[in-house]
Amino acid sequence: MKDQHVHKIEISAKTIIFAVVFLILLQAVWVVRELLFSFVIAFIIMSAFNPVVSWFEKWRIPRVVSTLIVFALTISGIVFLFAWLIPPVVKETTILFKNFPDYLKNIELGNDIKLSENLFSQYGSSVTTGAFDFLKSTFSNVIFLISTIFFSFYFLIEEHVIRRLLMKFFDKKNAGAIAEIFDKAELRMRAWLWGQLILMLAIGLVTYVGLILLGVRYALPLAVFAGLLEIVPILGPTISAVPAFIVTASQNMFSGLTVIALYFIIQQIENQVLVPVVMRRAVGLNPIVTLTALIIGGKLGGILGLLLAIPITLCVETVINEMANMRLNEEQKA
Repeated sequence: MKDQHVHKIEISAKTIIFAVVFLILLQAVWVVRELLFSFVIAFIIMSAFNPVVSWFEKWRIPRVVSTLIVFALTISGIVFLFAWLIPPVVKETTILFKNFPDYLKNIELGNDIKLSENLFSQYGSSVTTGAFDFLKSTFSNVIFLISTIFFSFYFLIEEHVIRRLLMKFFDKKNAGAIAEIFDKAELRMRAWLWGQLILMLAIGLVTYVGLILLGVRYALPLAVFAGLLEIVPILGPTISAVPAFIVTASQNMFSGLTVIALYFIIQQIENQVLVPVVMRRAVGLNPIVTLTALIIGGKLGGILGLLLAIPITLCVETVINEMANMRLNEEQKA
């Protein structure tokens, strides 16, 4: 009779404690996820505005005053943009949504195949409701807005707040190393945000010009939609082409295919020209990692989680890479 070897899996008390603490931390993160989202947005704002505030400081303007100037200029620019752009966009979008069921009904995919207007009533209305619920929950949440503004303002005023906090919990060597990781994450966030804004503006303008040249109705809201969805990599550009296709294909399929060709060309220009110049140094994420981050972010945080998935992933990747480099350097020195 052959000996039977029984393999025992031993789990130490330390491992059990670690697993329990990890699960508790995950639960805590889930409970305060909105506060964490606010913190992340504030960190991104701080990363973007910090060089501007520092530039004002060079002119011997106190940092608090410099921060107030930057916030005032930013808010003024946003108000001007909304006053100039939003009214015509809202007007055309309202008409577009009103006529959208008719556009769907008029699209012929074949001799006897038509898209039903029920498609819009089933899915379009849910998308619209979801978008309005998101806007209402985000912008009506006073605590979320106040905490985001407070965090970003505080981070800008206290330039080295993270370094000082780290010094209270770590020795000088480790605190300096961690602060250096935060500095690199800040640089990457800054490059991502400004690069993303440039891409959104460029794609919006190019799409608007292309749609105008093709004589497409609702060119302005469709171009704004394309620019806004640029913030969602991979999925955004594809989704933005759908309403433009439906509007034009309702007239004739050739027009719809022409619009699809336009969006395809814009996508190729973006991938081959704009992204390598503007974003690759800042992002450089693997497409699989990007898609996974978007799925997880959307699942955990809805639309807001979807929007913050890439910057959070960039921060995590920066921390992991820098910690690995630090360990490698220590091993080489040893």
